[in-house]
Amino acid sequence: MIKEMICVSCPIGCMMTVELNDKNEVVSVKGNTCKRGEQYAIDECTNPVRMLTTTIKVSGGTLPVVPVKTSKPIPKGKMFDCMQVINNEVVDAPVKMGDVLICNVCDTGVDIVATNEV
Repeated sequence: MIKEMICVSCPIGCMMTVELNDKNEVVSVKGNTCKRGEQYAIDECTNPVRMLTTTIKVSGGTLPVVPVKTSKPIPKGKMFDCMQVINNEVVDAPVKMGDVLICNVCDTGVDIVATNEV
């Protein structure tokens, strides 16, 4: 199988072609101009991850929500599960930037962290 993708590891945005075998293992990566592009292609084909940014409801604050993000990228396949947990959460004010509002969301080993104050 052949996959085409644009690398987002740096501003160049190389168009890459990734060849996968029948077991979805990377056989070759072509089109990248640096090692970061090759690693990005391998990761994207074998274990894609994303940063998640959203908001959590706040009770008793000056604003109804606080912006949050994951402390590190989470598996792409867990995004909707994590959003369900986050959407059901309500935190009490005050919230400070950097506060961990949800620990180990969906058993990913990743925390949900406030990115502003309310």
